Amino acid sequence: MKIRKNDRVLFIGDSVTDVGRERPVAEGTLFDRLGRGYPQLVSGWINAVYPDYGINVINMGVSGDTARRLAARWQTDVVELKPDWLSVMIGINDVWRQFDSPCEPEQSVLPDEYEATLDDLFQRTVPLLSGGLVVMLPVYMETLLADRMRARVLEYQQICRRLAEKHGAVLVDTQACFDRVLESRHSTFLSWDRVHPNQVGHTILARAFLRAMEFDFNR
Repeated sequence: MKIRKNDRVLFIGDSVTDVGRERPVAEGTLFDRLGRGYPQLVSGWINAVYPDYGINVINMGVSGDTARRLAARWQTDVVELKPDWLSVMIGINDVWRQFDSPCEPEQSVLPDEYEATLDDLFQRTVPLLSGGLVVMLPVYMETLLADRMRARVLEYQQICRRLAEKHGAVLVDTQACFDRVLESRHSTFLSWDRVHPNQVGHTILARAFLRAMEFDFNR
């Protein structure tokens, strides 16, 4: 596994990461501090299968975040917490606000700003990580590629791919993992709005992250 003994693994993102996590900083295994989403599942798997590693998982997701809002809290919610591994999953709100709030364009983050913002954050932060950076693609649970929002999300996913390659990050193709399930199940099996995963969806996210980190499920 890429994650080493005593590493601190920090997840940051929007509501898909947040899922009711404790404030101000959610970490550890006591009660439901990490929320009810994929960070909690990742922590459960790692600490059940690698109990001797002493891995501390931290969840700093905030519901409604865009890349712009992420940048505003980056110093306190990432840099000052000194993670070894940083996992970033952001972008669905940057896109969604373009569709559900078209009369408020200031709420959305267009591709150029999205890319420039994340590029700057990654450039400043990667040298501080003793483990590494993980980029998880934002997901829209829609298989119809002609769907306008799915097409727009794809643009942001391509930006994530470019930035992951540029900064030597581990890329987690979460969209492919969901698309595989959607070949046999409707999106309502995974999410009520095609954005917020249910427990099955969060399990898919956790499994995708762990596989990208070369986690040994049979250890």
